[in-house]
Amino acid sequence: MHFQFDFFGGKGRFFSSYLDRTVTFQYMVPPEYPRSKIRFPVLLMNDGQDFTAMKLEKTFSEAYAKKSVTSFMYVGLECNENRMHEYGTASTADFKGRGGRALEYSKFVIDEFIPFLKKEFKVSSDKNDWVYCGMSLGGLSAFDIAYRHSNLFNKIGVFSGSFWWRKKAYVKKDIADRSRILLDVIKNGKSAPHLKFWFQTGTEDEQADRNNNGVIDSIDDTLDVIKELRAKGYSYPGDIKYVEIKDGRHDLPTWEKIFPEFVEWAFGKPRV
Repeated sequence: MHFQFDFFGGKGRFFSSYLDRTVTFQYMVPPEYPRSKIRFPVLLMNDGQDFTAMKLEKTFSEAYAKKSVTSFMYVGLECNENRMHEYGTASTADFKGRGGRALEYSKFVIDEFIPFLKKEFKVSSDKNDWVYCGMSLGGLSAFDIAYRHSNLFNKIGVFSGSFWWRKKAYVKKDIADRSRILLDVIKNGKSAPHLKFWFQTGTEDEQADRNNNGVIDSIDDTLDVIKELRAKGYSYPGDIKYVEIKDGRHDLPTWEKIFPEFVEWAFGKPRV
């Protein structure tokens, strides 16, 4: 009988002393993983509980079959009822106290989980092989962690990122609007020329337009993050890729549809 595997995968559990809880993670590896002697690139993702709903098994198995994509290991970290406290920006909680455990979550990822992956799985130790992504608040968290720890990551992917995260409530006619925490995370952070960024928004992400400029806040906030990165020396286009989806919503189906393009961007082989 002749048969072949399209991939291998499963679920695991890891106890974090920083979070004082067990974190469930989903993983998936290409069919050549068991017998391979190489160490694989990694796609780390927040909100890993959305793996099935976003049909990522299909996305990744199709990617593994493409010669144009470098094989990689996917690892999705599942959140729990503390999501609004563990995701956010490590430097400070938002003005409502949300994200108060983002620093602990960051330490879990950097000091506990990544060393565990490098020890127990055949994954690369080269920062150029690591990508961190997330959606919505999980995207904000992924950006914050990877940007501050650029010695461990090469690419960052954010889908409909919660870049509105702020130190104080929005004040009307505040054009600079520097209360958005991530802007200062970028400005005050150390530039890492190797970093590359992917941003996606949808024109129907939301209806809110707090400054009444005719552009929804989700798009406005993302474009301002890009502006801040450009001021830091990153090129657009070039280091930064921005995808705006007409009629795209702040939901799993929208992110599911664009995810294959993101994977090609993250792990596509250079064209010769």
